[in-house]
Amino acid sequence: MPQSKSAKPRKIKLIRDSYAMPEAEYAQIAQLKQRLLELGESVKKSELLRAGLAQLTTLDDAALQAAMAGVERIKTGRPAKKA
Repeated sequence: MPQSKSAKPRKIKLIRDSYAMPEAEYAQIAQLKQRLLELGESVKKSELLRAGLAQLTTLDDAALQAAMAGVERIKTGRPAKKA
């Protein structure tokens, strides 16, 4: 007997986006990936970022504000074209 269509798990909608960050912080992604690789866990950049989001959501308001106070504000956007 064929399975009903409702038994099929629903796909999670994925969103593609891009971000700018300082080079030193970008390098930390590679360091964390390597550290996890040494622990026997191979992860993608997106998985690392999602894990960070999961951790931030567990913080209370004061801890979240303290964490964000340690993040430097950067100017985003593309550089102006030279004439």
